Amino acid sequence: MTPHTDARPDLSGRTALVTGAAGGIGLACARRLASAGAHVVVADIRSDAAAEAAAKIGGTARAADLADLDAAEALGRDCGADILVNNAGFQHVAPLEEFPPEVFSRIMRTMVEAPFRLVRASLPGMYGRGWGRIVNISSVHGLRASPYKAAYVAAKHALEGLSKVIALEGAEHGVTSNCVCPAYVRTPLVEGQIEDQARVHGMSAEAVTAEVLLAKAAVKRLIEPDEVAELVAYLCAPPAAMITGASLSLDGGWTAH
Repeated sequence: MTPHTDARPDLSGRTALVTGAAGGIGLACARRLASAGAHVVVADIRSDAAAEAAAKIGGTARAADLADLDAAEALGRDCGADILVNNAGFQHVAPLEEFPPEVFSRIMRTMVEAPFRLVRASLPGMYGRGWGRIVNISSVHGLRASPYKAAYVAAKHALEGLSKVIALEGAEHGVTSNCVCPAYVRTPLVEGQIEDQARVHGMSAEAVTAEVLLAKAAVKRLIEPDEVAELVAYLCAPPAAMITGASLSLDGGWTAH
């Protein structure tokens, strides 16, 4: 086999479905995959924002509330994606004894059960074409725990396990499955967490960023969404064909401790 000499992904003719793609990491991934030639389906619960994002990259917008699991599966079935980026999610910060059960359930549906449904619907087409890329946007919280984030930590740990099973089953069909595990990324979701933590700890937002969010990182800055998107794109490139079942940390050294 001739070694690959160009790491730049050429995704011309491929269809990529990115969930939670109207903002933050999802939008950065949608832009990057589109720049590599993929036709991107921008799926987001915010229909207007999805339409705006899709228009800018020449993609297709799909309004989707992934907590509706039947709708999630229909989305995966309808898109016929070669590339699936499971990114959609949200956070809730509260002590366990005060954590609302309905919020816990919604996080698990959106961040574990919906990816399962999307994968379940997408795999037959990927298997038939002999090629597929599934990238699950996990988190450092898929590898480590933090207090007050019971649902998010549980969901990301579950996504890590699901990704590995997909990798084992998909290998013979040319399908890879990996997790990207960033620490805190400069997104609206993280900005909301900063506000929540400031309230819980009685600290300023600046102090929360420096003393809470970045306390365990060796590199003392937030990650940019485009940095995550570049890793996602690489996992879809030919040189990454042997990377599967992996959890790739993008955490400034957090998990080196």
